[in-house]
This record gives sequence, structure tokens and C-alpha cells, in this order.
Amino acid sequence: MKRRLFLALLPAALAAGCGFQLRRYDGVPFGSLFIDAPGSAVAQRLRTMLATDKTTRLTEVVSEAEAVLKITQEERVKSILTLTGAGRVSEYRLSLKLAYVILAPGGRELAAPESLELQRIMTYNDELVLAKGAEEQLLYRDMDDDAALRIVRRMQTLKPDNSE
Repeated sequence: MKRRLFLALLPAALAAGCGFQLRRYDGVPFGSLFIDAPGSAVAQRLRTMLATDKTTRLTEVVSEAEAVLKITQEERVKSILTLTGAGRVSEYRLSLKLAYVILAPGGRELAAPESLELQRIMTYNDELVLAKGAEEQLLYRDMDDDAALRIVRRMQTLKPDNSE
């Protein structure tokens, strides 16, 4: 019994001893942030993520912000990936194309414009139309979350603008 317990705890002890930690959200280095992206699902995910951040305040006015995140493009594309021998769709490729830039309130770039393209592959079956519609929405939501997290990680590498 003691041997089993030892063998069960050994991997946990090794992982803890090497300094392994799950990646976590540490906030962004700006005291206030304005998100310029009307109607954007990714911007909504960012707002939700940053709402729990005690160090960064989301502002409603550009002039009150230390940084401005401007999403310049957000495009969702659904394309046929494969067809069956009978000419029916077997798989779709779902894509999210996103472009953004991080600016100081005066319009100076704090980071070079960046673009992301995320893709997911979804199998399709004509008999499961409702389930596949829900799966498609879930995959797009997953891409929105992934894009928001990538933007936050990019912002974490920046230094606040103190020149103004």
C-alpha cells in the first residue's frame, strides 16, 4: 500500500520540484485601457477578461486611457474543406481573421499592428444540423477566447507610455 502511494505521489512531487506552473493571467501593464472595436465578439471577450483585473480599468473615453486597443478587422469565414463521393459536405474549415493595433491616446503606436488567423476544422453531417450549428458556435467562441488571450499576452510585453 505504501509503495502504491509513493508511486502515485512521485509524479506530482517531480512536477512541483521543477517549478512547473500553469500559465496564468497576470493583467496588463496599463492603468486604464480603451477598447475601440464596436460589435466585436473578441472585444467582448477581452472586456470580460479584463473586468476581473484590479489593476486595469476599462474606460469609455479615449482621453482617459493610457492605451487604446483598436481592432481593425474581425472576419469569420466558413469554407468547405472536404466533400464525400456523393458531393455532400464532409468537413468545414472555420477561420477567424483578426487585425489589431495598440496605440497611445495621441495615436502613436505602442506596438506594431498585428494580425491573427485562427482555424478550426469541423466535421459535418446532414442528419445533425442543430448539433453541428451549436458546435460551430462553440468553435467560434473558442477562437474568440484564444484571440483575446493572445492579445492580452501581447499587451503584457509592452511598457506603459510615460512620455506624454
